[in-house]
Amino acid sequence: MSSSRAAQRARYDRATADLDPPFAIVDLDAFDANSAAMVGRAAGKPLRMPSKSVRVRALMDRALAQPGWQGVMAFTLPEALWLAEHGTSGDVLVAYPTADRAALLRLATDEKLATTVTVMIDSPAQLDLIDAVVPAGERAGAVRVCIDLDASWRPARGVHIGVRRSPVHSARQAGDLAAAIAGRAGFRLVGLMSYEAQIAGLGDAPPGRPVRGALIRMIQSRSFPELLARRAAVVAEVRRHADLEFVNGGGTGSVQATAQDPAVTEVAAGSGLFGPWLFDGYRRWRPQPAAFFAMSVVRRPNAQVATVLGGGWIASGETSPTRQPLPWLPEGLQLIGTEGAGEVQTPLVGPGAAGLRLGERVYFRHAKAGELCEHVNEVHLVSGDTIVDVVPTYRGEGKVFL
Repeated sequence: MSSSRAAQRARYDRATADLDPPFAIVDLDAFDANSAAMVGRAAGKPLRMPSKSVRVRALMDRALAQPGWQGVMAFTLPEALWLAEHGTSGDVLVAYPTADRAALLRLATDEKLATTVTVMIDSPAQLDLIDAVVPAGERAGAVRVCIDLDASWRPARGVHIGVRRSPVHSARQAGDLAAAIAGRAGFRLVGLMSYEAQIAGLGDAPPGRPVRGALIRMIQSRSFPELLARRAAVVAEVRRHADLEFVNGGGTGSVQATAQDPAVTEVAAGSGLFGPWLFDGYRRWRPQPAAFFAMSVVRRPNAQVATVLGGGWIASGETSPTRQPLPWLPEGLQLIGTEGAGEVQTPLVGPGAAGLRLGERVYFRHAKAGELCEHVNEVHLVSGDTIVDVVPTYRGEGKVFL
């Protein structure tokens, strides 16, 4: 084991000596370093925090208190209302359209919430839905809306590279939707968002997959210039119909590149705070690992295998090994290909397995950031070799939004 990884394991073992797994920890020294690094990469443009990448209000507050962070990007409207009511931020953007009628009713009839929360729109039909819940004349104020621009790359007819989000792809489509919003009573268009998933969400140096890495780098080098030109045209067209407060783009994997786009006024970034293991496959920047969960070794089937209780905390997305947790400490552990990370047990092999004894901990890194917090009620905050605080996750506060 490398001396740095051995020292890291020793620190965490000392800090958590009185705890029984499973538990989750966040290394505050790494968390703060990642926060500062992202602010630096944004080169003066504010960072908006995607809440789904954290899901711990205390840690969201910690980052937002630092210069360079401004506003939250929530993943559901009920969550956005909850964060606004708790004072997490006075500027909460909901990243996805909503059909939650109860939440829309609360938003539209509460003056403070109506000025704090912005909902996502990519179709006039979503305006119709809001009107059906609360007619314009019955609202406490205009509903703030943001247009979601599809940032995928379409190099040829029928070819779609990126995620499938919004139907709004061209400047003309964006202008038509902006005109529709501007012509509707009870709505105010304040923002434009675009998530370039093929750039921000794909590691360009996946370990052990050089051909895939080269292909991803080619896609990124060609799709980003196209997006820069198209996003500039979209912003110009939308501004003909509304005075935009913000133009949001990017993600942790593209903070520096997206921040250089003159059309963008703020960058979304959150996963880099925790440094999940998927970001080990990025050349541009690799955050320090900051979030972990621990499981106990409970059996030794043979001298080469150590089995921990639990461990199958699988991340969302494509069904593949990239969504499984990564055994991190001690170094030299691997999942078994025929079993993977299991619901109630996870066998581990590799040079690090031979020395593990019953009762020892294995620290895992989750594949994606905030989804780790859906499995625990609290997170233990570690600085050096000491637990300095224990804070609730969304789940620990009784909140499960999706």
